[in-house]
Amino acid sequence: MIESDEQPSGNLLVVWHSRTGATRQMAEAACDGASAQNGVSVISLPASSASSADFLAADAVLFAAPENLASLSGAMKEFLDRSYYDLLDHCNGKAYASIICAGSDGEGAQRQLDRIAKGLRLRRVAPPLIVNTSAQTREAILAPKHLGSDDLDRARELGALLGAGLAMGIF
Repeated sequence: MIESDEQPSGNLLVVWHSRTGATRQMAEAACDGASAQNGVSVISLPASSASSADFLAADAVLFAAPENLASLSGAMKEFLDRSYYDLLDHCNGKAYASIICAGSDGEGAQRQLDRIAKGLRLRRVAPPLIVNTSAQTREAILAPKHLGSDDLDRARELGALLGAGLAMGIF
């Protein structure tokens, strides 16, 4: 049993990539939700800056990426490609969750991430959060995105869930 003056703590790594701003907004909202939990440290890194050492130091990981052409964005995939073999057999059971921002369904990117996570033996601790921006034209796809409060609230709730799980020592 935990003494009243002791607080379980945990580290959440948020690895994100965003080209038009939607995924970054979601990642920031998730960080806000997680940071509100006592004893939780949140580190947010762009996929281009994150390393396998950052991943290994975390107790849980949140991936946030856009879907590009029915796949994970290149920057997120590159992070996973360069980190995979350093992580293999060193993060079995580590908690993870995901946010995918897509112009249509986001399922292709989510399936790709889940296959990689399965290979690393990560443990999904929350349902995927997929945000559909409905961007279907060249102009809409490339335009900066400004997400509504409902989508940002869902990301904040996901972050709070991850933070609460870490604060309670569940992951």
